[in-house]
Amino acid sequence: MKNAIASFLLCSTVSLFAQINPSDVEIVRDNFGVPHIFGKTDADVAYGLAWAHAEDDFKTIQESYLAGNALLSQHLGKKGAGPDFVTQFIGSKEFIEDNYDEKISPEYKRVVEGYAQGFNRYAETHPEEVLHDALFPITPKMMLRYAQLQLFVSSRGDYWISRILANSVKLEAPKEEITGSNTFAFNSTKTSDGNTYLAINTHQPLDGPVSWYEAHLCSEEGTNIIGALFAGTPSILIGANQHLGWAHTVNYPDKTDVFKLEMHPKMKLQYKVDDDYLTLEEHKAQITIKVLGIPIKISRKYYTSIFGPTLKNKSGYYAVRTPALYEIRGLEQWWRMNKATSFSEFYDILKMKALPGYNIGYADKNDTIFYISNGLIPKRAEGYNWKEVVPGNTKKTLWTSTYDIEELPQVIQPSSGYFYNANHSPFFSSDEANNPSKEDFSVDMNFETYHNNRSTRLKDLIEAEDRVSYADFKRIKYDNQLPKPYVYSWMDINYLDLLEADKYPEIGELIERVQQWDRKTDATSLGAGAYLIFYHQLYPFYNAIPAPKIIPASILVKAFKNAKAHMMKHFGTTNVTLGDYQKLVRGKKELPIFGINDVVTAMSSVPHKDGKVKVTAGESYIELVKFTPEGPEIESIISYGSSDHPSSPHYNDQMELYSKYETKKMTFNKEEIYANARRIYHPK
Repeated sequence: MKNAIASFLLCSTVSLFAQINPSDVEIVRDNFGVPHIFGKTDADVAYGLAWAHAEDDFKTIQESYLAGNALLSQHLGKKGAGPDFVTQFIGSKEFIEDNYDEKISPEYKRVVEGYAQGFNRYAETHPEEVLHDALFPITPKMMLRYAQLQLFVSSRGDYWISRILANSVKLEAPKEEITGSNTFAFNSTKTSDGNTYLAINTHQPLDGPVSWYEAHLCSEEGTNIIGALFAGTPSILIGANQHLGWAHTVNYPDKTDVFKLEMHPKMKLQYKVDDDYLTLEEHKAQITIKVLGIPIKISRKYYTSIFGPTLKNKSGYYAVRTPALYEIRGLEQWWRMNKATSFSEFYDILKMKALPGYNIGYADKNDTIFYISNGLIPKRAEGYNWKEVVPGNTKKTLWTSTYDIEELPQVIQPSSGYFYNANHSPFFSSDEANNPSKEDFSVDMNFETYHNNRSTRLKDLIEAEDRVSYADFKRIKYDNQLPKPYVYSWMDINYLDLLEADKYPEIGELIERVQQWDRKTDATSLGAGAYLIFYHQLYPFYNAIPAPKIIPASILVKAFKNAKAHMMKHFGTTNVTLGDYQKLVRGKKELPIFGINDVVTAMSSVPHKDGKVKVTAGESYIELVKFTPEGPEIESIISYGSSDHPSSPHYNDQMELYSKYETKKMTFNKEEIYANARRIYHPK
């Protein structure tokens, strides 16, 4: 560790920015351990955020940065090889180095420098927690490399890499995520009290690098926001300030393309583009893993063509191209969104076009609501099937621009008074009079055109009310019921309601229980328990069912038989409630938990022990915002707690509230925050 400490000292003498004075930063921990971070400047606050988050989960932040800097395999071995290869393959180190000085504003450089200083100082004073010396001192450029890796992954670039490496010539789009997220908002034309409501309801992993961390950031430079962020992120990604708020949900337009190169029949690494032959640049990705304590270097060739980073498999050379590879300002755009004070200012920030994807649901104190299916979507040449591999032998397919923000599907201040999104089609964002029309958008943008269970249910609940009270708003948010018929976007399961239970006496009782079930997924529900066990028993059969994935009666019956066998083996009865089977688990605490895949309160679970499952993704960070004349009112909850340390009182102290559909109050009131603080301190 001596060399690392020497590096810290050297770094502090050559920094282009002034050193943060920790006495200018104050961290105020509330009763749930959520950090409220106050500083004179945004850089001060970034320093405090790095310190506070490191106190709570230094390990995950380090692992994230290790992945973004091709060092994860040196820490995790083979498990880290994938991210290490991808970050080298996409050339993030070189791209950030070439573009950082010009593309990142001086104002934002101070912010990421402040975060880096806080993170490095924590590592220097807690050397026993450092996972790998080579990561330190972290620099802003190293931080941005990880951000680019994440945004490339969110564009599904890693999926296409895996398909090419698997020698899959026919590339098929991945199925939609089954966890999803929700956002919806109501303005005064829809609310009974004339206020504006926004639901920020994300469905992410409950742990790991893309799980949420809640914080309140406040500086004297105009930042004052409550929300959540991922490990290593120096600003809020979803949340609300005193003027406005926004949520993200994942969207699935076509953001990434794969090109098949036409190679010269004799000349090595020569590929044809129109009437010329160009030369592939050859590179080697270097990965180091330890076997029996001995470092072993592994290398893999990859290439660069004019279409993008390129791989060779048994059938040829394929290039991957996505706009996320050519943009480094994503974190800066989020930081600017944190500081926006009006819709026009927020919309102008979106015009930076630095975020490669994500739906955005927005509301503000001026009663404006707004939805957009945001993304960097290439402007592609007509006449090609962009859902498949396209020819890489002509510049006609070499797109160089993306659609502007104004050209994307969006709804601004709809006369219906509401928008909603649950990872479904942007063309069903409000009522019929306000929805964007899919005819106005190129089919090559490949926007979603489907509904799912969550979107169907949200639409029904919203339109059932002429005016929505705040109690109605929360009831809609916490709805846990599947619609009739089932509307899974990735399969048709509706033969389930047609099964004749008396034909299958062995499982007839279970079939009837599911058919007569009210489709509410409370932890106490027998019907929900039977359904989720049955649903999990469908998994082994799913991949063998041909598209469009209409699940036949024969498979349903097999799954019911397996479900009964599972119940009898592990529970000794078929009377198994959802909470008997599904648990929210952290440390020694284990609670029965509501929700299943694709209800509004979505949950995704994996095998746990004794035939039970535990939730690993779904309802994660929830923030509900009411904009009133007196200012925003905010309540929030997270699945576990603010700390990742089992010894901390905040390791799992929000679980009970979370499991009971309850929230905690949050406030911007500084006097109230200090008066009720559990701890007030400066980073040491």
